[in-house]
Amino acid sequence: MRVTEVSVDGLRSALRARAAALGFDEGAAEIVTDHFLDAELRGAPTHGAERMRWLSTFSDLQPTARPELVSRADGLSRWDGAGAVGYVALAEALDREVDDPPAGARLVVVGHCFPTGRLGWFAERVARRGLMCLLVSTSTPRIVHPDGGPPLLGTNPFCLALPGRNHPTVVDVSMGRVTYGTVLHAAARGARLPEGAARRPDGAAEADPGQVIADLAGIVPFGADQAYKGFALATVVELFCGALAGTDGYSAVALIAPPQSDPVAWLRRVAEGRRLPGDRSSHALDDALARGTVEIPDDLWAWLQDA
Repeated sequence: MRVTEVSVDGLRSALRARAAALGFDEGAAEIVTDHFLDAELRGAPTHGAERMRWLSTFSDLQPTARPELVSRADGLSRWDGAGAVGYVALAEALDREVDDPPAGARLVVVGHCFPTGRLGWFAERVARRGLMCLLVSTSTPRIVHPDGGPPLLGTNPFCLALPGRNHPTVVDVSMGRVTYGTVLHAAARGARLPEGAARRPDGAAEADPGQVIADLAGIVPFGADQAYKGFALATVVELFCGALAGTDGYSAVALIAPPQSDPVAWLRRVAEGRRLPGDRSSHALDDALARGTVEIPDDLWAWLQDA
């Protein structure tokens, strides 16, 4: 695969232009641009610029739609995506909630919210404004049961972000052996999936990402010979979101609250210098910003510039 080294500012401009060409206004374009750019800078191209090309294939894309507040009661706010793409729906709902922060804790439920991409991007935005954020979401069925059969659950990530002195601490994990972004990235590159990442309904291994995209195979839960644990965690997220937002679409649920202590400082002390979840991502971001460039596949860069 041939790549081009692109300046960070150049990639940002190209992403913003592509978002505008898709019909997003300035605010929404900035959300999707920052989301995809942040993924690239953190070394997560599976959720980066390639997703803009993926969005361009959505026949039902409503770039001007915005989330709507349905109700607010003590400790609970309900939002509906109202046709907005999930990146925009979740970002704007959480921004509005943080503008009026809870004294205690608040659940924020966003129904009809898809796709959401990297939950860490959303949770970190909340943490940068002084609140902790525990965030989960559901998506199109991609994960198969450990015993076989068709895809049953989304990759259903969950994420925790806590404010910090220099930057938030973010732990973000999905329940598949790989993410669906990995599948899309492999398909775009003409690559195979890692061994053991996907399985057909009859239980046979599948390495062709196109078979997963066509729903002829699904992603295996993480955990290897204990994949039932990954499947159980995906089930927890599915049922939790379904109980709060209903099952007639995909949703995200966040718990936001002011932290009462700094557990990260304690954990770093007892970890004695060992890497913690989220550290690699933060270091990759710092390195990319210091370097000022990022590598983008030639064909993707050509597409982005052809806005």
